[in-house]
Amino acid sequence: MLKAMERDRANRRIEELRHQIEHHRWRYYVLDSPEISDAQFDALMAELQALEEEYPDLVTLNSPTQRVGAPPVKEFGAVRHRLPLQSLDNAFTALDLRAFDKRVKRLLGEIPIEYACELKFDGLAVSLSYQGGHFSVGATRGDGTEGENISINLRTLKTIPLQLLPVDPPALLEVRGEVIMTYPDFETLNQERLSREEPPFANPRNAAAGSVRQQDSKITARRKLSFFPYSVGVVEGRTFSTHGEAMEYVWSAGFKQPPAFRLVPSVEDAIAFCQDWQARRGELPFGVDGAVLKVNVLALQERLGATSHSPRWAIAYKFPAAEEITQVQEITVYVGRTGTLTPVAVMTPVVIDGSTVSHASLHNEDEVRRKDVRLGDWVVVHKAGAVIPEILSVLTERRTGQEPSFVMPKDCPVCGAETLRLPGEAVTRCTNISCPAQVSERLLHFAAVMGMDGVGPAIIVALYKSELVKDVADLYRLSIDPMLKLERMGSVLATKLLGQIESSKNRPLRQLLTALGIDQVGWHVAELLTSKYHSIEDFFAVTEEDLQALSGIGPSIAKSVVVFFRQLQTRRLIDELRQAGLHLEEESPSKTGALPWQGKTFVFTGTLAGFTREQAEQIVKELGGEATSSVSSQTGFVVAGEKPGSKVDRAKKLGVCILKEEEFVAMLEDTKR
Repeated sequence: MLKAMERDRANRRIEELRHQIEHHRWRYYVLDSPEISDAQFDALMAELQALEEEYPDLVTLNSPTQRVGAPPVKEFGAVRHRLPLQSLDNAFTALDLRAFDKRVKRLLGEIPIEYACELKFDGLAVSLSYQGGHFSVGATRGDGTEGENISINLRTLKTIPLQLLPVDPPALLEVRGEVIMTYPDFETLNQERLSREEPPFANPRNAAAGSVRQQDSKITARRKLSFFPYSVGVVEGRTFSTHGEAMEYVWSAGFKQPPAFRLVPSVEDAIAFCQDWQARRGELPFGVDGAVLKVNVLALQERLGATSHSPRWAIAYKFPAAEEITQVQEITVYVGRTGTLTPVAVMTPVVIDGSTVSHASLHNEDEVRRKDVRLGDWVVVHKAGAVIPEILSVLTERRTGQEPSFVMPKDCPVCGAETLRLPGEAVTRCTNISCPAQVSERLLHFAAVMGMDGVGPAIIVALYKSELVKDVADLYRLSIDPMLKLERMGSVLATKLLGQIESSKNRPLRQLLTALGIDQVGWHVAELLTSKYHSIEDFFAVTEEDLQALSGIGPSIAKSVVVFFRQLQTRRLIDELRQAGLHLEEESPSKTGALPWQGKTFVFTGTLAGFTREQAEQIVKELGGEATSSVSSQTGFVVAGEKPGSKVDRAKKLGVCILKEEEFVAMLEDTKR
């Protein structure tokens, strides 16, 4: 009885603490007006954590203690939106906005129209659902009808309330908005990534999108992301008459209010709002690429309706990109983590939209030639998407005749190895597997393909920075004592990682071939190659003609494989892997007998309950079959999961056998008998 009373008392205190913490989160992160000190806030969190540790059955997903992140997920599920998240039609001039206003009045009659004006954030659109005031599901926009369930990551954002502040919340409330990253936080994140020798994000939008789609929500929790609401979707248990009224409620419920929101009585006032913020957008610490006009009265929105792709009651006014003229001082070549060589223009610094621009990517050799950018040229520069510096055009009339054309180097500027541009591709790559510019990414790819599940990005970066690992062969030279010197590395974890590395030595040759990261050689190509060549040594002697004789191997893949294996660094690495004890031979199929699904072709469509698409396709390949993405007369079976697409209709027309998932499983069981 006493224990029950203590538990009940603890439960009441836990609920009280959660409400207090949520209130102070709102004051600190949303209103920027804290009521208590950081130490007092930390004390509330510490008390809540202690109580939840004592009573773990009282922990809920929406507890403030869960914002630090949860165990990684293998994949995100799908969420069907109750109301579609449509895109907006664009306007580029004041004339476009006046034309929009005329269309609205033509459909509604000549009545005064009040518009809600707001900024158009440059981030990732998401939808949040609250059941009884508690956060339940968060999803990406996706195709507008169905998105990905990223609830586990969105719970880590401190500007998203886990429970709504009002005492009487609606039974259901959908809040739609944008996840963004500020410019300062973006710069800090990229500096951290560069210090760990990880590739930087291209812009804040990509950083925000990549952060909320992490399979490990602890990574999302470490990123500084914000959420701004811009509309409500389905609401049950409460009514709103205007968009402005709905947004006022959302802000009062614990969400961050955007820096600009205005109700205006005419389209001319709306135009003034757009032009004002077009001039002032450099004042904002985050990216906006325009403004949005919405008919404010919800009943009028209902009357106006929507087309198949956009609402008739809203329009996005896109800000034009600011442009400046500057001079190209140098064209350097950056080597990416996958060996891609990217020419970059180094220019005399200019200020565009409040920030200094001195570098612009030229992407690839073809792009340099198309724009004809030369050393010493005067160029027009803007920020693509208001973020990424881009050369728009060259002022050829300013040329003196002394400007040399750009030539892509034949040798890697980092390691000196041979570079390769395959037929039909725009990019040039370094072929050296041990090139310092691409080691981290190759190490991570190798570890993932070889099944070293615990050897993820953080471990790879730590090993590389400590100089314990410089190429994939070094992974097999690791021992426990040096690993224990790494930060947050204990003997249990180190032993586990070494065990995973040791077990990877027995992977089949096709898996090793995939793990080496040869351009255009994935699982399927590796299987084709090892069906003919059963030793790694064979690949040092093959010619492009030999490889093209194999079904499914074209000239581009053949050239990539041959160039990779003629590098001295590749020979050195393979010798080291052999000394480490790796499996470098594949048993000939003639010795093992024909596989049960040899000659059978499968296509998967819809959502499978028992497998991911990749797992099902891998099973087919391991049993000797082929998994393709399109249905043809050569297809043997189409496996239809939940919500199959048009592939089923095509299969019916072609007379292809259609299997339910349970029938596919039955076929699979038959192979084991």
